[in-house]
Amino acid sequence: MLVYGRNVLKELSKDKIRKIYISSKELIPYLKEHNLKYTIVPKERLDKMTNGNHQGVVIDTYDYNYYTLNDIEGDFVLILDHLEDPHNFGAIIRTCECAGVKEIIIPNTRSVTVNDTVVHVSVGATNYVKIIMVSNLVNAINKLKEKGYFIYAAHMEGENYQNITYTKKKALIIGNEGHGISKLVLDNSDFKVSIPMYGKINSLNASTSCGILIYGMINHE
Repeated sequence: MLVYGRNVLKELSKDKIRKIYISSKELIPYLKEHNLKYTIVPKERLDKMTNGNHQGVVIDTYDYNYYTLNDIEGDFVLILDHLEDPHNFGAIIRTCECAGVKEIIIPNTRSVTVNDTVVHVSVGATNYVKIIMVSNLVNAINKLKEKGYFIYAAHMEGENYQNITYTKKKALIIGNEGHGISKLVLDNSDFKVSIPMYGKINSLNASTSCGILIYGMINHE
């Protein structure tokens, strides 16, 4: 997998890097300090290798190794119900890392996965947040319940998130950008929470909603 950007380079685990391509000598001291293999190539080659602002560095990394439910250790787990936009996913991973949320669960079908765009937008936060891929979200929710987690679902008809005292062990479900949370997943949640809307547009994008709710839930325990 090819990822890019100087911040991503600095945050990636060095054992996940195969090779680095740079277009100037500016980064050579850093690369030598960390014993990283690199090749100097024309900027035009980097342009062809990526679709974004590579900042003069493209990193060839091993594909992401997903975690399992057995790897969950934190008291706050995020569940993404078939999120599709890699920019939303990357922003959510970055928010989780900043907020101290260590695990995110995603389904293995009809869902965004960890790709170059996600890694870039997360600014390397994929190195610190465990992305857990499962075959069935409802089964995963039930296993979390068995471990003592209370399941909250982000839903327009839910109660204002600011008026709730949250359990210590909890999971938050964020739905698909267009369709929200699927009925079966919603039916298996314990409680619905919502963000009050005061403007003429009655919805926020997934990453913004997720950020508001994560920090709100942490501050209202």
